[in-house]
Amino acid sequence: MYQASCLCGAVKLGLNGPISSIIHCHCSLCRKSSGTAYATNGFVNRDDLQIVAGETHIRHYAFKPGRLRHFCGVCASPLFSSNEDNPDKLRLRLGILDSDISERPMSHNYVTSKANWEELDASLPRYEAKEPGRE
Repeated sequence: MYQASCLCGAVKLGLNGPISSIIHCHCSLCRKSSGTAYATNGFVNRDDLQIVAGETHIRHYAFKPGRLRHFCGVCASPLFSSNEDNPDKLRLRLGILDSDISERPMSHNYVTSKANWEELDASLPRYEAKEPGRE
């Protein structure tokens, strides 16, 4: 079972199944929703996702008819999206996972709409913690 939680810990989720079709989405909606260059999402079966704690804290925003983005009402962490056209599946925001997963992303999507400063294959330095010189 995979475990997930929001930033403040008010919402805790459990996942008793696989994550499929993992992508890095660069569309403007995902960028705005996540506040980052892209969102990493994967599909899960609705029946496999359990709300372990904090169900009363989960809020949603209907960004299109029949499409909801669910988030923590305390810290505003995005959790998952639902679509009434495919009610058996949820699109999980993988950044909320507390567990390591065995599945891997399959693609970068909507790259023509990516942030102009995002370089997909940039050879940037990598640090285990903060970059040097940052306090």
